[in-house]
Amino acid sequence: MNYSELTLRYFESAPGAGVLEGPGTWRGAAGSRAQGTWVQFDIQAAAGMVRAARFLAFGCPHTIALTAWVAEQAVQQRQAVGPGARAVLPEPVLALSERFSVPIEKRGRLLIIEDAWVAALSAASP
Repeated sequence: MNYSELTLRYFESAPGAGVLEGPGTWRGAAGSRAQGTWVQFDIQAAAGMVRAARFLAFGCPHTIALTAWVAEQAVQQRQAVGPGARAVLPEPVLALSERFSVPIEKRGRLLIIEDAWVAALSAASP
């Protein structure tokens, strides 16, 4: 399979891979290793914004690249969390699919990434 330059860059470097622990850390996960795609996000927030985000992912290069990008962008964009904030990806799934040249047959994996991200943000919003 041919991967875009962006996909390869994020897959090979996987910025943000790892876990966060301690007070003020929230976690969300989705998918299943048995079914081929699993994603976990850990976030730390302060003053209603994501201050740190890490991830663990099991899946194809597109899954790992997109998960890394989501964690990175949430911090760079200072994504809002808490009451009144919308639990959404930094970009819509279709836009991410196009940005990373995800083939149609793999687009369902983006929904797993979205589910894990929304779960983490929702955990941070009492």
